[in-house]
Amino acid sequence: MSAKPVIPRKRANQDIDEAVLYYVAEADKDVALGFIDALERAFEQIAHHPASGAPRYAHELDLPGLYFHPLKRYPYLVFYREHDDHIDVWRVLHASRDIPAWMAEPQEIS
Repeated sequence: MSAKPVIPRKRANQDIDEAVLYYVAEADKDVALGFIDALERAFEQIAHHPASGAPRYAHELDLPGLYFHPLKRYPYLVFYREHDDHIDVWRVLHASRDIPAWMAEPQEIS
């Protein structure tokens, strides 16, 4: 299976930027760089094996096809949907957030 391009939505990029800024401010640059490395590894895994994510929140939120993939060593979850030609990353959220609450935020239509 060939890899599909992983395309984060605007809100997912904002989530990533916020996490990086948090780690730089509260820890240090090396921790922030580690977060970015973990995110890149997660994107690579998702690109090659999209169905390896967990569909748990798809059932809870009634969003068929929504998967999440946890980052290694960082408490973040990558939420995405697979399409024929790409992976659509909706959000990158801290695992302790109220995940269903993010549905109250407007989502971009892909």
